[in-house]
Amino acid sequence: MSWLDRYRLKLYVRNSIWICPALSILAGLIAVSLLNRIDRALGWQMNLAADTAQTVMGTVAASMFTLVVVSSSAVLVAVQLASAQLTPRIILLVYRSRLRKLCVSAFVFTFTFSVGALVRIDSTVPLLTSYVAAYGFLLNLALFLYFIDSMGKTLRPSSALQVVGFAGRKVVQSVYPSKLKRDQPASLKSVESLKKDPTRLVRNELDGVVLAFDHRGLVSMAETSNCLIELVPQVGDFIAAGDPLFRVFEGGEDLNGESLRQSVALGQERTLEQDPMYAFRIIVDIASKALSPAINDPTTAALAVDQLHHLLREVGSRSLAEGRETDGSGQLRLVYRTPDWEDFVLLAVTEIRQYGRDSIQIMRRLRAMLENLIETLPQRRDPMLRLELKLLEASAKRAFLDLYDQSLAETGDLQGMGGADTKLHEPKGVSAIA
Repeated sequence: MSWLDRYRLKLYVRNSIWICPALSILAGLIAVSLLNRIDRALGWQMNLAADTAQTVMGTVAASMFTLVVVSSSAVLVAVQLASAQLTPRIILLVYRSRLRKLCVSAFVFTFTFSVGALVRIDSTVPLLTSYVAAYGFLLNLALFLYFIDSMGKTLRPSSALQVVGFAGRKVVQSVYPSKLKRDQPASLKSVESLKKDPTRLVRNELDGVVLAFDHRGLVSMAETSNCLIELVPQVGDFIAAGDPLFRVFEGGEDLNGESLRQSVALGQERTLEQDPMYAFRIIVDIASKALSPAINDPTTAALAVDQLHHLLREVGSRSLAEGRETDGSGQLRLVYRTPDWEDFVLLAVTEIRQYGRDSIQIMRRLRAMLENLIETLPQRRDPMLRLELKLLEASAKRAFLDLYDQSLAETGDLQGMGGADTKLHEPKGVSAIA
């Protein structure tokens, strides 16, 4: 199985909610068959009439089927509400929840088990099989109550943003494992080979978004062919059929173009696996929708800035990927595009600053974030943050004509409003109001 096939299979399993419940059907059939054989081998029987046991087991089976239907409907409702109120890009995170997969799988397993137990009741009632079905139903009832409670809490903006923020921190730590060192150069020298004409140009054959690529496989192919490979699009870019996918320098005539294409995964929409910018994109989209005139919910946008604040601190404290991979001997073999610090800051701040320019709460929360990052991150991260502070100040002056409102907007507040001194201080040159 190729790297691309393994990646697609892994991604499909992670994004699908039906696989575990489907497997639980088979597990339920196997379990009821084994327990029934144990009952018959040991002669275990319940002191209960067969008609009564069939009635009870039929009720259990019908109830479990109802739980399966209701839980599935709850997931669909959660997807619709999350898409409408937050952003459609959060749908995959709803399907990826291990809790939901576990709950639905447990319901389907117990339903299958109870149906299997029902058909095995004839003149006698198997003891162990009936007990497992009955008490399994009670456990699933408690699990269903927990499932409903969890689903209700998931629909809150704070919970959804926290899930995205946690996933974003994991992918940032995965893509950028090294902490930023003080003596690390701020920028790398350009690769001279890339200034020459490529010896080969490999074009894309399918439309889609670049989801991920095989670092090790590409380095191995470049080392075998003694060449330098450049991946043209960045992870998260959309490329159409016919667009340049790879450029090969200093040889590589024997490289298989199809093998190169098989080292890049394309899909319909971006994922978080190798794309830390996508977590920022989801959070910014939630904040932008909250700041739209139709919704007008700046508090949700402030909660989004909370997550962006910690994500920027995580990114700013790490050594960002250089976009260069070498072989065992230190020879450069692979070059690819990666986002830099300025890209992260622009994505996190620009749109929220523009859409939230009329909200003092957002102005204060953004200022508090930028000021805190300047204090806590290495000094090399300062220029972009200070530029955003100037843009934020200019935006506040354009949006608020009243000097008192300008004074409020130019004060940082981690809560947006209420977390700092929010009293109206008399601006200089303005007489007090009687």
